[in-house]
Order: sequence, then C-alpha cells, then structure tokens
Amino acid sequence: MYKSWWKILGAVLVMYSTIAGFLAKTPELPILHESIRNLYFHVPMWFSMIVLFSISVVQSIKFLSNGDAKSDLKAVESVNAGIIFGILGIITGAIWARFTWGQAWSFDVKQNFAAIALLLYFAYMILRNAIDEDQKRAKISAIYNIFAFPMMVVLLFVLPRLSDSLHPGNGGNPGFNSYDLDSRMRMIFYPACIGWILIGYWMYTLLFRVRVLETNEKNIA
Repeated sequence: MYKSWWKILGAVLVMYSTIAGFLAKTPELPILHESIRNLYFHVPMWFSMIVLFSISVVQSIKFLSNGDAKSDLKAVESVNAGIIFGILGIITGAIWARFTWGQAWSFDVKQNFAAIALLLYFAYMILRNAIDEDQKRAKISAIYNIFAFPMMVVLLFVLPRLSDSLHPGNGGNPGFNSYDLDSRMRMIFYPACIGWILIGYWMYTLLFRVRVLETNEKNIA
C-alpha cells in the first residue's frame, strides 16, 4: 500500500474538494454568485491537462534521445489522458460561461485559443494514426509533440494577455487571487488542483499499462 499512497491521496482530495465545493460557503459576488463554485472543477482540469502534456513532451524528448519504445508509449498515453482533461476543461468552462456571460461560447479570446490548443493534440493523434511504420510514427510524432507543447503554452498563457478577455487575469481583467479567492476558497481550490493532477497521473499510468499489454499481445501474435 505504501506505493499507492499518492493514489489514495488523490482520491481523498478529489472527494473532499467535490463535497466541500458544493457545500462550503463562498464569497457573495455580483454576476458570479454561486457559479464561482465551478472554480474548484474548471481550473483543476486545465492544470491537470498541462501537467500531462508536460509529461508527454518529456517522454518524447527521451524517445528521441534513447529510442526506447516505452517512452513513445508514455508520450501518447499522457496525451490521451491530457485530452480527456482538456475536453472537461472546455465543457466546465462553457457551463460557467452560460451562467455568467449569457452564452456557453462567446468566442472570448481565451476560449478560442484553448480550443485551438486542444486541436493541436487532436492533430497529434491523427498524425500517429496516419503512419503505419512504428519507428517512423514514433519519431515524427515525437518531433511534432515537442513543437506543439510551446505552442500550447503560448496559446493559453501569452496571447490571451495581449488582448481584452472576459477571463480573470487576462486583458486587464483582474485575476481571482486579487479580489475574490478568499482563504475559505483556497482551502478547497488548492487541494482540488493537487487531487485532480494526481488522478490524471493515475489515469495516464493505467492507460500506459493497458497499451503495453496490447503491444505485447500484438508482438506475440
């Protein structure tokens, strides 16, 4: 069990943040009202996605340096897990926007760039499926992955700050920390981020183990 402590911790933190996220008291703010509770779910999805994509690019670099097939499998499965969290981030963001901005998709600059960033990784998966030869597929997709990661960072963190945005912390719009993320919310928000990141990493390890089993069965056959 000592090897699984982080899995237990992740599950506990997610359960705690989910229950407290719906039941704990939040600041009474205009426009946001009770929808601010989505902060405990929407933002951790993006943090988890970024961590998983970071793992993927590291594994792609490792593959290009050592040629280990397992590094390639780790890269693709961390992308698979990251895409799941990216989709959840888009969905939770659209729900939040529906109740605060009046429509689920208002073509806000950060919404658009987040969607483009996610499409970069859908293109990564399409690229892999378009190449049949294993080594060629692994090398080309690893190179693509290395270039996709900094593009994703620019799309999510740099470009939105250069123009007006409804999102907190972008385009002159103050971030949550500066006006409404009080100590009560921090006691839920930070555990939620840690918990979902751990759950995301757990999902990635499970996907990797399944892919290894499938690859071994294919080689035997």
